Amino acid sequence: MSESLSQETFLLLQKDFDFPESLTEFDEEKAIATLSKVIAYMLDREFERLLQVCYRIDLGEETLKKILHESEPDQVASDLASALWNRQKQKVQIRKRYSGNE
Repeated sequence: MSESLSQETFLLLQKDFDFPESLTEFDEEKAIATLSKVIAYMLDREFERLLQVCYRIDLGEETLKKILHESEPDQVASDLASALWNRQKQKVQIRKRYSGNE
């Protein structure tokens, strides 16, 4: 994935999540790891807000339910982070495709 695509995806997610750190290198793996930490915190302390963010980002309800009910307990945060990352990445790609700025 291009650095620009990773950066745009990270910036989209940054609007909804309070990241404790900013990434200077936009590596998809690091971004998902950072997002996982924030989601793990929200699962424990801000569950309603996390659900609101998931719906605002338009993560499919079935996807969300599947992750919450079928993922291993210690994998929920990272599975959710990956799903949210992929959804936002998809939005960036769609916007680029239809704006002609690929």
